[in-house]
Amino acid sequence: MREPEPPTTDPWVRSWLTGVFLMVLAMAMIGATTRLTESGLSIVEWAPIKGTLPPLSAEAWALEFDKYRASPQYQLINAGMSLADFKRIFFWEYVHRLFGRLIGFVVLLPWLFFLATRRLRGAFAGKTFLMLVLGGLQGLLGWYMVQSGLVDVPRVSHLRLAAHLLLAFIVGLYVLWLRLSLEPSPPQSRPMATGGRLALIGLLVLLLVQCIWGAFMAGSRAGTFARSFPDVHGHYLPGHFAVSPDLWTAIVFEVGPIHATHRLLAWACLAVVLGMVPWLLRRGPPQTRGLSWALLGLTLGQVALGAATVISGVSLPIAVAHQGLALLLLGVVLALIERGGRGRWVGRGG
Repeated sequence: MREPEPPTTDPWVRSWLTGVFLMVLAMAMIGATTRLTESGLSIVEWAPIKGTLPPLSAEAWALEFDKYRASPQYQLINAGMSLADFKRIFFWEYVHRLFGRLIGFVVLLPWLFFLATRRLRGAFAGKTFLMLVLGGLQGLLGWYMVQSGLVDVPRVSHLRLAAHLLLAFIVGLYVLWLRLSLEPSPPQSRPMATGGRLALIGLLVLLLVQCIWGAFMAGSRAGTFARSFPDVHGHYLPGHFAVSPDLWTAIVFEVGPIHATHRLLAWACLAVVLGMVPWLLRRGPPQTRGLSWALLGLTLGQVALGAATVISGVSLPIAVAHQGLALLLLGVVLALIERGGRGRWVGRGG
């Protein structure tokens, strides 16, 4: 079986996709900061273009502050907040929205240029255009998420937050997949056995489920439920903390079970990786060896960051790094899946 040629070898297209992925990674960390500083409800209006500039005068700041003081978050949680404090939470939500718009321009303008100069052609042009579609959906989902905290209840729905984070990670992984598809196969490449690739796909799904519960942790403020590790108040299973008789309801809506479920999923992810990496190193194709070591290192690092996050009482820098590393870990698994399909068949494979 002959190895297909990359859809383009243009270095500018490759650099563009790399830059977009890094911007999505940065956006995920800015989003984590926005959530953990409870800044997401500080701007109560949304428009795709209007509002790109922040308030630039005392009158403009007073008007923006008046809008916020009419919101449930101010009235029920932050009543009496000073204008200076408002400016601090406004900053992160403003940066979050502005950076999202910047990503949109960084995708759209080069895409039009590359299309006009025929650096992008055929099916790959359509695949890259899908980045714009996904980015637009992410913006709409972000507003849908924020809207949940502007009527009656002064907090963002943790279900909508999880959907927003999941789509952000899917966008990042899609961009990374496009970028990986432009790399030629290394010498001596051979495809991974089908079972190995299926196991990696299963790991990717498991990690995405874990990310959903990570968003539940942030949205329900469950991170501070326990500051012990590896146990949760002496226990390990979600059922020890459930109030609802329905365990599924408990692990989605109750703080204690959400926290314990996130821990349990972390142990499951670690166990799968510890079982998979030796197999990859022993029987996987040569082009996946370095990525296999990266998978092990990032998984151990992510578990350590998760432990440090809860022990520290959700320290902002640690928690933000925890979310950023999650996307990198997902990216390594995706790269293993993509690289595992490279090369010529030489029998039945690893």
